[in-house]
Amino acid sequence: MNAHLEQLSPRPLWHHFRTLCNTPRPSGHEAALVVILERWADTLGLAHDRDAFGNLRIRKAATPGFESAPGVILQGHLDMVAQANADHPHDFTRDPIETRVGEDGWLRACDTTLGADNGLGVAAALAILEDETLVHGPLEALFTLEEESSMGGALNLAEGWLEGHLLLNLDSEDRGQVYIGCAGGADVIVEAQLPTAPLVDHEVALRLSLTGLSGGHSGIDIHNGRGNANRLLVRVLRALEPFGARLVDYHGGTLRNALPREAFATLVLPGDEQASASERVAVLQEELRAELAGVDEGLTLTLSPLEVRPTEALTEHASQLLVRALHVAPCGVERMSVAVPGVVETSNNLGVVSLEGGRFHLCALVRSLRDSATEDLADRFRALFELIGARTRVENAYPGWTPNPDSPLLARFCRLHRERLGSDPEVKVIHAGLECGILGGKYPQLDMISFGPLIRGAHSPDERVELTSVAEFWELLRALIEDLARG
Repeated sequence: MNAHLEQLSPRPLWHHFRTLCNTPRPSGHEAALVVILERWADTLGLAHDRDAFGNLRIRKAATPGFESAPGVILQGHLDMVAQANADHPHDFTRDPIETRVGEDGWLRACDTTLGADNGLGVAAALAILEDETLVHGPLEALFTLEEESSMGGALNLAEGWLEGHLLLNLDSEDRGQVYIGCAGGADVIVEAQLPTAPLVDHEVALRLSLTGLSGGHSGIDIHNGRGNANRLLVRVLRALEPFGARLVDYHGGTLRNALPREAFATLVLPGDEQASASERVAVLQEELRAELAGVDEGLTLTLSPLEVRPTEALTEHASQLLVRALHVAPCGVERMSVAVPGVVETSNNLGVVSLEGGRFHLCALVRSLRDSATEDLADRFRALFELIGARTRVENAYPGWTPNPDSPLLARFCRLHRERLGSDPEVKVIHAGLECGILGGKYPQLDMISFGPLIRGAHSPDERVELTSVAEFWELLRALIEDLARG
């Protein structure tokens, strides 16, 4: 599978990316890939070990004569976001990712996420480890687990394990840019058991569907004005309250760090209100399309009869409380940064919402450049949903990465970028959860930067990478490692 990747340049990098595409690796299912990488390291005589969580480290001794050069850590995460188009059956725990090269010079997958995030960073690190022409100091490649689902690998990384003092995070997605800071975040989990009541004779069951949104990364794309399927479908449900609508079930979004592209609800309402409700939904579809024009063009909203009639739905009061709480819940950009103009400071993504048999579940991802703002927004969720009797907890909290504009590593990278590419890189802070903040908390001595090739549509089936940027990224990475070795 994916033999065409072997024909791309730089060939060593694409060879390893092919292995990653052919090895299923959604978050929580990286074990098979770890074994493959350990066996590969054995064939090259490279030392490797794991920490208690399962994070993998592969080490390579310095080029003879460069043993005293500063140790460099190449860092990336092994897992990928598992998203597929609704009409494309794909088992991310078993099926390889099928890739295709477009005539426009971009690599994509076929109706699924590509895994360029962070597969290309991992592939680059592996290619560096096997490069016998490269002059380098002591090298460590750190491959973490479960970054996309919880930051679990970084949060549970062993302390006192890594030896290097310079860390190159290879998990950024813009050419011509280098990142020196990122947002922290936390998962907010809300759960409740809500009262239900049997259907009455005059009620009809309907299926409400919202599909066709672009989705995307819940940090990088949060400010672009794209639709959030959960936010929008709840808005429709709110508009259907006057018709006596009661919720039966709800399913929207699949990952807390991906903007939800689709959401579905089953509801019941009096039969004599069905026609009016359908007219209202048709009007709302046009309103939402107009609001999203030029940003998210594919929205489709439908209300259709169900053949199988459910036996119970939420009570009308419980349904109203839930819809109203979701309707006012924070979603999207909360505040732009004053300290870093043009960058989102605080945001929230209503990532996963479900209701089944009266059991309600919500998983939101709060992000901020300020840890205090993350805590406050999470507490607002708690205060809001306590009003409807729900339980709220905060999980997987991770700190932000405080920028250091005076970093010697940054200065060296900028010089090399200028010499090799003829321009200064943009020095950026990203509204996404790079692992650097967590790693810096465990290893305060680390000097860190993050850079990578040009990737668009991460966390969605539109994910793609520009091929020329991969070659540029590879050459810049090699040059930086050699420059650091030579002092």
